[in-house]
Amino acid sequence: MAIGDKLFYFPTRAVYGRPETYQLRYESVHFNAPDGPMLHGWFFPAVGEVKGTVVHCHGNSGNVTGHFEFVKWLPERAWSVFCFDYRGYGQSEGEPTRQGTVDDAHAALDCVLGRGDVDGERVVMFGQSLGGAIATVVTGQRGGVRALAVEGAFSNYRREAGFVTSGNVLTRPFAGWLARHLISDGLEPIDWVGKIAPRPTFFVCGTNDRIVDYRQTVALHDAAGEPRELCVIEGGGHTDTTREEPGRERLVGFFERSLTG
Repeated sequence: MAIGDKLFYFPTRAVYGRPETYQLRYESVHFNAPDGPMLHGWFFPAVGEVKGTVVHCHGNSGNVTGHFEFVKWLPERAWSVFCFDYRGYGQSEGEPTRQGTVDDAHAALDCVLGRGDVDGERVVMFGQSLGGAIATVVTGQRGGVRALAVEGAFSNYRREAGFVTSGNVLTRPFAGWLARHLISDGLEPIDWVGKIAPRPTFFVCGTNDRIVDYRQTVALHDAAGEPRELCVIEGGGHTDTTREEPGRERLVGFFERSLTG
């Protein structure tokens, strides 16, 4: 199962992009995970009067140099952003594991909450794909997060493995068996999402998502307590909501409503 679990992570050390390309101000930050590995992230300060701070949990491949592209527009909307890499990704030390990625997200949140330029009462989390699963668990486990938004997140690791293997003609007949015997259980988002309420949650998914079955994101919404919001985009793909203006407005609108009660 340890070998199977590793199939959820595709870290790289490559550099895909730089904030300088977009004239973004940023700070390179190093911080420790609770069990020792040195982690790395980028902190982007908001432009103008700060509305709040977003801790961004990225997906399962690449590293922060590519994933910051999903949230690079937020500082112009007066939101500070902290993008970070899990262990084994980018400049972060170690190797990714399920517990390790959750621990890393806790450490990233602690890092942000400890900053003098961050209002600890106005911190929210945004997770995409695997990052949505991680952010759901972390928000359910602790305080310090005012609201959670996830995009294209799966509800259960074995269910996600079954969905991916069922899309391959060679593994389709054995998809259920492979998921049960190669993937461990534990730290499932569906088990933690109900513990987030009464803090607000927002779930976004697309019906044409070939990476994560959108019905898993819907299941997370259904298991969450109130207040909760769900946006199912007909024909939408995987984590492409915030590439266009309507999706961006939905996200910042949710965060603003969450902070104003």
